[in-house]
Amino acid sequence: MTTDPTARAAQLREQLHYHAHRYYVLDDPEIPDAEYDRLFRELQELEDAHPGLRTPDSPTQRVLGRVLEGFAPVRHAVPMLSIRTETDTEASGAEAFDARVRRELGLRPADAPVEYAAELKFDGLAINLRYEHGVLAQAATRGNGETGEDVTQNIRTISQIPLRLKFRGEVPAVIEVRGEVYIRRDDFEALNERQRAVIAAGAKNEKTFVNPRNAAAGAVRQLDPAIAAKRPLSFFGYGLGDVRGWDIPGTHSALLDAMAAIGVPVSPDRTVAQGAAGLVAFYRAMGEKRDALPFDIDGVVYKVNSRALQQRLGFVSREPRWAVAHKYPAQEQMTTLQGIEIQVGRTGKLTPVAKLAPVFVGGTTVSNATLHNQDEIDRKDVRIGDTVIVRRAGDVIPEVVGVVHATA
Repeated sequence: MTTDPTARAAQLREQLHYHAHRYYVLDDPEIPDAEYDRLFRELQELEDAHPGLRTPDSPTQRVLGRVLEGFAPVRHAVPMLSIRTETDTEASGAEAFDARVRRELGLRPADAPVEYAAELKFDGLAINLRYEHGVLAQAATRGNGETGEDVTQNIRTISQIPLRLKFRGEVPAVIEVRGEVYIRRDDFEALNERQRAVIAAGAKNEKTFVNPRNAAAGAVRQLDPAIAAKRPLSFFGYGLGDVRGWDIPGTHSALLDAMAAIGVPVSPDRTVAQGAAGLVAFYRAMGEKRDALPFDIDGVVYKVNSRALQQRLGFVSREPRWAVAHKYPAQEQMTTLQGIEIQVGRTGKLTPVAKLAPVFVGGTTVSNATLHNQDEIDRKDVRIGDTVIVRRAGDVIPEVVGVVHATA
């Protein structure tokens, strides 16, 4: 690895562009999220130390993603911007956010705690649902934050998403619901079992999926809605975009309640938290519950509850000062495949098991992971000595989901 800051920054930009393309455009990542985050932070730190290295095309300077060929572009009426990520997976991450908010608001230690809305950070694909006079008119991906992709036909196949919202009284001219399309863990496991069966039967151009997030993203961006309809997609709403003719509640927590009242699926795992202590309590409670949830999360989100205070706090570098995503330990990590052993089940079924260099993933240390069968080993071209991606989510047995190939 080069020690020259200019050369290293250029190398990191190239690597991050490559892996962002694999993740956001091809829905086929080669490295786990935690490794991408590490490279991203290294580039951020280099640019902070040497501002002259910050280029307009740096991954740190834009919202990731681009419009795919084959989908009509959609210009967002209100940009779908990212929120800052807090990668400190301890209570201090919540405390640091609260301290920043209090400082920006000019609060003294003796002043009352700030009230926050705390919710889950779903590991799926962000979607904007545009309802005109209460009827779903268009669905678009986040894309680059300014322009997304029209995926209306595919989104209409998701039974959880209402085609018409339920209003009492006057129906607003426009209301855009923002949320996350995801796949439940049990549905994901069943989907991959079906994929393994069709591959074993000799089907061509089929694959298993690395994780629920990429399976969901791939389904939403299918050009054929009939394929999307076969994928077990779900949805949770968490915010609004363009709104015309609807009174938005004064707090984020009340907004989520109002969204649920008009028929938008909203996660029940949310709370109103008072100050840093309330945020820490929610972070810990959801961390303990994480494995028992029926879907993947990679963190929680804190938002200043008062919309008036949100407006006071404003934005910095296209990110709101009033919100942060607080991550949990990653559910995917890289490690070395040290060997392969064959495990014989009670029915005589043979299962290859990967013997791994111990790695901390999904909140525990993993040294064994399933390789499923010989067809999967062959398809993924897994070899002893390879750097592999191991995934552990919930009570699912850890598995090797891919091989990391060296990139230039």
